[in-house]
Amino acid sequence: MGADREPTSGPVTPVDRRRVEAQGFLGLDDRQIGQIKYWLRLSPAICMTWTACGTALQSAPVLWTLVPFALLGALLPGHPFDLLYTFGIRRFTGGPAIPRYPLPRRFACLLATLMLVGAAWSFQSGWTLGGQLFGWGLVSAALVNVTTGFCIPSFLYGLLFGPPGSCQIE
Repeated sequence: MGADREPTSGPVTPVDRRRVEAQGFLGLDDRQIGQIKYWLRLSPAICMTWTACGTALQSAPVLWTLVPFALLGALLPGHPFDLLYTFGIRRFTGGPAIPRYPLPRRFACLLATLMLVGAAWSFQSGWTLGGQLFGWGLVSAALVNVTTGFCIPSFLYGLLFGPPGSCQIE
């Protein structure tokens, strides 16, 4: 199943292209973008869910456990949670590999790491309000990405350092 099958792709709008390119994924044709645009949201969805659980429980240990994964997303050419797609889902869908993470996407993982550290440290220190602000702030930002494909940290990266190559800021 998978490798010999031509993967389907959804229609790609100019907004889809801008949102994928704003994360630094440049040089992809419409077919490639259509095939990966939703899978690029898998790792943020897992992080969002994990963060929501840790924040709702006000659990520093739950959030500290997520920190290394978020940091690895900033340091490595891909996020560890992308392995679920690469070695699992992709085998059944026949989809393409997720490209290496460019700087805007890594910047998003770095900001998520900092917010997780802020939330975990706040809960651990007894500053519940701070933990809630950091935790639900991260969940909210991830929810925007997961539901629309718009990555707030990548947008901020574009404002600070200029948008990647061919993309334009929305």
